[in-house]
Amino acid sequence: MDEEATVGVNPEGLVALDEPKKMTREDWRKKKELEEQRKLGNAPAEVDEEGKDINPHIPQYISSVPWYIDPSKRPTLKHQRPQEEIAVQFSTIGEWYKRGVNDMSVTTKFRKGSCENCGAMTHKKKECLERPRKVGAKFTGTSIAPDEHSQVELDLDYDGKRDRWNGYNPEDHHRIVEEYAKVDVAKRTLKAQKLQDELASGKLDQGQREHDSEDEDEDKYADDIDMPGQNFDSKRRITVRNLRIREDTAKYLRNLDPDSAYYDPKTRAMRENPYSNTGMNPDEVGYAGDNFARYSGATINMAQTQLFAWEAYERGSEVHLQADPTKLELLHKSFKVKKEDFKEKQRDSILEKYGGEEHLDAPPRELLLAQTEDYVEYSRHGAVLKGQDKAVARSKYEEDVVINNHNCIWGSFWTDGYWGYKCCHSMVKMSYCTGDAGLRVNHTDCVPFEEGLMDDEDEEPPKTLLEMHRDKMMKEKKKKKKSKKNKKHNSDGSDSDDAEKKKEKLKKALEAEDKRVKHIEAIMQVEERKRPYNSLQEVKAPTEEEMEAFRMKRCREDDPMASFLSQ
Repeated sequence: MDEEATVGVNPEGLVALDEPKKMTREDWRKKKELEEQRKLGNAPAEVDEEGKDINPHIPQYISSVPWYIDPSKRPTLKHQRPQEEIAVQFSTIGEWYKRGVNDMSVTTKFRKGSCENCGAMTHKKKECLERPRKVGAKFTGTSIAPDEHSQVELDLDYDGKRDRWNGYNPEDHHRIVEEYAKVDVAKRTLKAQKLQDELASGKLDQGQREHDSEDEDEDKYADDIDMPGQNFDSKRRITVRNLRIREDTAKYLRNLDPDSAYYDPKTRAMRENPYSNTGMNPDEVGYAGDNFARYSGATINMAQTQLFAWEAYERGSEVHLQADPTKLELLHKSFKVKKEDFKEKQRDSILEKYGGEEHLDAPPRELLLAQTEDYVEYSRHGAVLKGQDKAVARSKYEEDVVINNHNCIWGSFWTDGYWGYKCCHSMVKMSYCTGDAGLRVNHTDCVPFEEGLMDDEDEEPPKTLLEMHRDKMMKEKKKKKKSKKNKKHNSDGSDSDDAEKKKEKLKKALEAEDKRVKHIEAIMQVEERKRPYNSLQEVKAPTEEEMEAFRMKRCREDDPMASFLSQ
């Protein structure tokens, strides 16, 4: 049990340390219960003499002071912390040797004990770095050199001794920048003066001057510089990637949460989705893990085959996916057939015993609740070919409400960043419709009377970028209208050609889709650690023909005829 020491004072005035007294069982039990409550966090932690909490998990022999040293002291951890009185003091980051000389004090008289050559008090003649004078300052008493600064003694730590920039003055760099800026300005001034002289002498015209100034500009673009991590083969005219581009985000930087997907630095692989804990859709993020592309196509069937192999091995069948893939595939197919036959027999037996087969021939519940006489025919792309499309639900706000004799609503016309009415091209909201007169006024340039009297010889003012852009857009609209008229005349002959081209493209897309499926099946046969990655392949948006080939070749699990495709 713990013991308590008592302090006594003898008649001579000396402090006597008595032996510690034993604690009673009840006190010892209460002390232990308090320690347990402190460890569980139910009781406040013990406080030392400095007012800081003591960790209850620290052993007693570390926190308590021995009774034979000072029994009056409370438990403390001061001896475990750095002691300020014995800590080594190092120089701070701002301390450094002073440079130059002391210009604050000016001496006009030679002082005893100073340098005999220059008259400075901080060194002797033997240590003087000034040029030796013919007659020293000791005899002339003139041109006394100022004293150097009294340098401080620096006591640097480990990092301070090895700091390359220790004592660097940032003003030196500003001085260098200013010097280069002055040189650049002088170069530009000289170049401009040279061009002016050539232009005045007639050796250089205005157009050639602009062209030369663009070519000789020192601020070149970075188009001709090779990308990092790439080298260009001039013979084969290809670009080879050999390193990751530094601008690309690394896999381990996509989610800094330590509980997110694991990144293997040796193989540079991240199997899981790093955004799985953020709630983001894997289809919307740029990178969703290395395994994301594999959960498509025949991957699910491959996983089901692997699961069947494990279950069959547990029941005594000697099959293995990598060792006997053909045997496993045949066994899996026979198992599916037997399973379907068993389900059919079980279904027939239930119908024979209880009846109700007529209820199974009823149409789906969706058709029963949504039957209609309206016939609508859609194309492959979802466009309506025959019939009327479904009506769009109207908003709770008022729509298509025209006012002030307008035929169109506000916002039906837009130009130059302003909204207006399409019927009269008025840009003033709540204005009255002016009809065709407003259209003519808005599309004609009204010339004031004074400007009409001006001579035609005056040059037209230069057009702004906005006016040039508007004229260009009008010309493009006229070209489109002409091309539409020409297409109407040639539509009968071009429809058949377009249909043949689409068939050829679809045929090529189907062949490419077959090759892709075979490639995926071959990859899935390889061991997982030896599979190649798809990070170096070029990724492009699929065309309409490729999407159609994918839909035609895709095997749906809920398709009742899916089991007959492999037969």
